[in-house]
Amino acid sequence: MSERAPLIVIDLQTGMFDGVAEPPIANADQLVANARAVIAWARRAGRPVAFVRHDGQPGDSLAPGRPGWAVWAALGQVEGEPTFGKSVGDAFSNAELCAWVEAAGDGEVVLLGAQSEMCVADSTMGALARGLEVTVVGDAHGTWPSGGASADEIIARQNAAFETAGARVVSTAVLTRV
Repeated sequence: MSERAPLIVIDLQTGMFDGVAEPPIANADQLVANARAVIAWARRAGRPVAFVRHDGQPGDSLAPGRPGWAVWAALGQVEGEPTFGKSVGDAFSNAELCAWVEAAGDGEVVLLGAQSEMCVADSTMGALARGLEVTVVGDAHGTWPSGGASADEIIARQNAAFETAGARVVSTAVLTRV
């Protein structure tokens, strides 16, 4: 992985953690700890960091301006780290994010966030389709149990799918060399 590959934090918003509209995402505390460790690693290395925020439909807990919409404060986003909006699964559908990635890096991105089988999956595939090399932090994306599968089973299934599609999947510890 290049030393300039930017980190993109996908949809880790208040509504994923506060338990108001739905239960907190599975293993929320560990997900936040891993995301914070990767964010700190990126900052130490001088890598650009950006956040992506899902803009839900009116009435949705992730709708612009709703309490669940903001980037989760526990992540510690700092001034100068941009936030890009999206209303579909693929973060790379946002032309401003694509331009930021192009200016920030050299054809690679590091991804983490929520929801594993939705926006993280769509963004991973969107980045690969745009010719980017992708590293997914395999223990820093999360989801809820669904369809009879636990969150851990869904995450493991998605990590395997990411690798099959051509992305590199690494753990927080390996990436940050903890």
